[in-house]
Amino acid sequence: MEHIRTPKVEQVRLLDRFSNKSTNGTLYLTATHLIFVESSSNNSTSAGQEIWILHHHIASVEKLSLTTSGCPLVIQCRNFRVVHFVVQRERDCHDIYSSLLRLLRPVSYEELYAFSYNPKQNDQQREEGWQLIDLGAEFERMGVPCDQWQLTDVNRDYKVCETYPRDLYVPITASKPIIVGSSKFRSKGRFPVLTYFYQEKKAAVCRCSQPLSGFSARCLEDESMLQAISKANHNSRYVYVMDTRPKLNALANRAAGKGYENEDNYSNIRFQFVGIENIHVMRTSLQKLLEVIGTRSLSMSDYLVGLESSGWLRHIKAVVDAAIFLTKAVTVEGASVLVHCSDGWDRTAQVCSLGSLLMDPYYRTIKGFMVLIEKDWISFGHKFADRCDQLDGDPKEVSPIFTQFLECVWQLTEQFPQAFEFSEWFLLQIHEHIHSCQYGNFLGNNQRQREELQLRERTHSLWAFLMSERQNYLNPFYSPAYSEAHPVLVPSTLPYNFKFWRNMYHQFDRSMHPRQSILKTILTLRENSRKAESTLQALESRLQQLGVTPITTSDPPAAPPTRDQRSNSSAYPPRPDSLILGAPINPKEVQRQQEEDNEQEEVGEEATESTDTERTVEGSSGTESRKQSYGELEGTYNSELAKEEPAVVSLEFGVARMTC
Repeated sequence: MEHIRTPKVEQVRLLDRFSNKSTNGTLYLTATHLIFVESSSNNSTSAGQEIWILHHHIASVEKLSLTTSGCPLVIQCRNFRVVHFVVQRERDCHDIYSSLLRLLRPVSYEELYAFSYNPKQNDQQREEGWQLIDLGAEFERMGVPCDQWQLTDVNRDYKVCETYPRDLYVPITASKPIIVGSSKFRSKGRFPVLTYFYQEKKAAVCRCSQPLSGFSARCLEDESMLQAISKANHNSRYVYVMDTRPKLNALANRAAGKGYENEDNYSNIRFQFVGIENIHVMRTSLQKLLEVIGTRSLSMSDYLVGLESSGWLRHIKAVVDAAIFLTKAVTVEGASVLVHCSDGWDRTAQVCSLGSLLMDPYYRTIKGFMVLIEKDWISFGHKFADRCDQLDGDPKEVSPIFTQFLECVWQLTEQFPQAFEFSEWFLLQIHEHIHSCQYGNFLGNNQRQREELQLRERTHSLWAFLMSERQNYLNPFYSPAYSEAHPVLVPSTLPYNFKFWRNMYHQFDRSMHPRQSILKTILTLRENSRKAESTLQALESRLQQLGVTPITTSDPPAAPPTRDQRSNSSAYPPRPDSLILGAPINPKEVQRQQEEDNEQEEVGEEATESTDTERTVEGSSGTESRKQSYGELEGTYNSELAKEEPAVVSLEFGVARMTC
C-alpha cells in the first residue's frame, strides 16, 4: 500500500477505443487491483458497471499529453484488454500513473498475487488441489516404465540438469555415465529424455536441447544416447531428429560452438529442420498484430494486409506443420522422434505438446489437457517467469510462446469440434491465469525454483479451480465416440483453415458489433432442458405421493406416408384450399372432388355440397379477412392456376403455392 499515492479518483471518463462513447465513474487503486466503478447516473435502471484489472495483467501504462477534457491514461494488458481513461486533474493522473508503474513491476516473487490470494480453503483442500495432477500416473497410463524404458534418479537432486524435473524416463540401455556425458554435450545440460510413449507402435517422443557440436566436435556418450533411443523401438531402424529452428539460425549457432547433429557421427538418424522462428520474431509479430487490430477505421484491404504482414498466422501454421510431421513419423512410420530447438524449452514444448494432442484423445479432455500442460510445459521448464514477464526482468526475454500454443489448440478445435471436450473458454481462462499470477502453477521458470518458493504450501493450484467450474468449459459438440473412431487427428494446414481468434484478441471490446456465442447458447439450452426435466420428475414424484396418477403422454404420431404409399393409395386425403388464400382451385381438382362427392352420395352418406371454389382450411379463421388481405393476388393468378401443370411447390411473395 505504500506505493499507492491516490487510492480514489472521481469524475473519471472511460473511453471506448472503437467508438465515441464514454462512461463516467470513479477509479479505485488497491494493493492488487485497479477498479473502475460506473456512476449510477449513467445507468439508473441497473447496477453500475465495474471493471477489475489485476496489476499483474497490466503490460504497459502510458500517460498522454494534457487535453481540454483532462489527462488521458492508456493501459494495455497482457490478456489484450485496452482501457483508456481521462482524468480531470493532471496531478491525479500522474499519481495513478506513478503508482501503477511500481505495482505492475514486482521485484520478488513474494509480491505476486498468488501469495496473498485466499480462496477460503484449508490446508487439506489446498494439498488436494495440488495432488490433482500426478505425472507418475500419467507415464503409467502411457505404459512406462516397460521393458525398454525406465525411470532414472540421476537428476533426483537437480545436479545433472537444474531445469529438468526430478523424475526422468530414459532408455533402459542408457547407463548413468552415458546420461551424464550426454548432458555435458547439450545446451543447459538438457539431455534427451522421454516425454510421450506411443504404445501402439512402441515409438517414443523425446526432447532435449541443441548439441554443443560447433563445426566438428562430437561426443560418444551423446551418440550412444541416441543409439539407445533407436534400439528401444524395434519397429523402426532409424530415429528422426527434428530441429525446430530455421536452418540459417542453426548454422549461426554453430559459429558460437553450438549447432545441430552431424548425420555422419550419429548412426541411424534422419535429420529434419522445421523452421519455427525464435522468441524475438514471435514477440515482434504479436506487436504488429495488436497494432493492426487496435487501429480504428481501417479499410478492409488495409486490415487484411496488416494481418498478413504481421506474420502471426503464418507462425501458427509453422507450429502446426511441425506437430503434424511429428505425428506422422510416430503413428504412420512407427519411428521414434527426438525434438529440440536451442535450449529445448520454447519451440520444443510447442511441438511435443501439440503432437501429443494430435496422437492421444486423452489430452483432448479437460483433465488430460491439464496433464499435458503440467508435463510438457511446467515440468520440463518452460520459462514462464521470463516469457510472461512476471517480475521486473529483461524485456527481450518476453515472448508469447504459450499464447501461440493455446491458439494452435484453438485452431484444431475449429477443425475438429467433436474431438475436444473443452471449449475455447477453457483456453481463454488458462491464458487469463498464465498472466494473473493468482495461482502458483506457472510461477517461476522451472520445478526447482517452485520447490524453493514452497508454492505447494503457500499458494493454490489453478487446476482445482478449473475442475470446480468444469461445467462452464464443456464443449456441447464433443463426442467420445468420435475420438474412439479418430484417435489420431490429421488437420489440414491450407491457408483458409487458419482463422483470426476474435474472442482472444477482442474479448473485452464490447462496443464492437453484437456477437452471440453458439457454444454458450447451446450450453444454456441444455442447462434449461436439464432443469425442466428435473422439475418434471419432482412434480411427478409429488403427484405419486398425493395418490394422483400422472397423465401419460399419448403415443407418438405415425410417420407420414412415403411417396410410393401415396401413389398406391386409392383414397386421397381431403385437400385444403389453395395455399394462396382466396384463390380458386385448379379445375382438375374440382372435377376430382365432385367425383368423390358422388361416390359418397351413392353409399348413402351425408355429403357436403360445395358450390364455391373457395374453401377454408379446418381450424383456421373465416375467409373474409383473408380475401381482403390477398384479394389483389386473385386476379393475377387465376389464369395461371387454371392451367394443368406438373406437381410443383413454389414460393410466391413468401407464400407456398402447390399446383398439380
